[in-house]
Amino acid sequence: MGVRRSFTFLLRPTVRQAAALAACLEDHRTLYNAALEHRRTAYAKAGVSVRYGEQSAELKHIRADDPAGQGRWSFSSQQSTLRRLDKAFRGFFDRVKAARTPGFPRFKGRGWFDTVEWPKDGDGCRWNSQPEHPTATYVRLQGIGHVRVHQHRPVSGRVKTISVKREGSRWFVALSCDDVPAEPLPATGAAAGIDMGVAALVTTSDGGRVAHARHLAATADRLADAQRDLARKKRGSRRRRKQVARLAALHGKVRRQRLDHAHKAANTLVGDYDVIVHEDLRIASMTRSSSGTIETPGRNVAQKSGLNRSILDAGWGVFLTILAHKAESAGRKLIAVNPRNTSRTCARCGHCAKENRVTQADFACAACGHTAHADVNAATNILRAGLALRQAAQAA
Repeated sequence: MGVRRSFTFLLRPTVRQAAALAACLEDHRTLYNAALEHRRTAYAKAGVSVRYGEQSAELKHIRADDPAGQGRWSFSSQQSTLRRLDKAFRGFFDRVKAARTPGFPRFKGRGWFDTVEWPKDGDGCRWNSQPEHPTATYVRLQGIGHVRVHQHRPVSGRVKTISVKREGSRWFVALSCDDVPAEPLPATGAAAGIDMGVAALVTTSDGGRVAHARHLAATADRLADAQRDLARKKRGSRRRRKQVARLAALHGKVRRQRLDHAHKAANTLVGDYDVIVHEDLRIASMTRSSSGTIETPGRNVAQKSGLNRSILDAGWGVFLTILAHKAESAGRKLIAVNPRNTSRTCARCGHCAKENRVTQADFACAACGHTAHADVNAATNILRAGLALRQAAQAA
């Protein structure tokens, strides 16, 4: 059975193509903002909720009235931008219903809208548009032309969607492919629970550890210098734009380092174990700021801020997403369990108490005296809970 995978490649546009890509991005940003204003005004003036279907139907007239602007680009890509706005509104209403902080959709300023998607290969875009070329790969984008791609690995499966993203001064193309052949690995007969942490990214139930590379911390001084330099630049100036690009390049490097580390760690786990059990973490909740106001701040604000930064630098969410994709492709079983009390429960006798966790690294059971590394003890409990869930599912 095939799986869905994404492939990302660096684009090598000419100067003229880079300018056209920037214009395409700007026109899609303008369309997004205009559609958002349309919805806001219609509701404020007449109490009418505007839906995606109505705005999509108006696209034909918008393109006819602006042939040298909006009319240049793919109709399907513009529909995708309108669907992006519709998704933002659906998320807003879902958060309202769930009594969470709603976060009303915002207008996109320059630098806050960096992606355009073509929802179907062949409709306004074409992957490998010059297959007869002996040495290079090209992607054709309506209004931009055939853009050269630095294809560093083969693409498998059926290309479904094509997206172009700007990161600083560089451009990338991302392909979402269906029916990618799975690549099952030989069975190992081994199972492991994994505990996520900030001291070590992953600790397994058999004592293995994957170090936390701390890429953000390693670049913190350079990022701070770049941010200070940016604060001194006049808004709208050429120097400020150059400094923004420098800051974006630094953040892009950190992101790529984190991704590379996560891929390597996930590959190791998938290669070693048939069954991998992890905590079902709610990372967004775990990294919320301390409650309180400026006048009456919450307790341990500085400590909570530092912990949040370490969790986000570790990239737990990115790692678990990558691990899930690799496990599916390799035919491995991935199980998520409730993390409640896994770090306080003794893996030998089952006694649960906060006193068992002596320090961040040491576990000593107050009932039976069992001692172990705290993360290994937690990973053992995670594995046991995952295997129990698997057995119950098989018995049902």
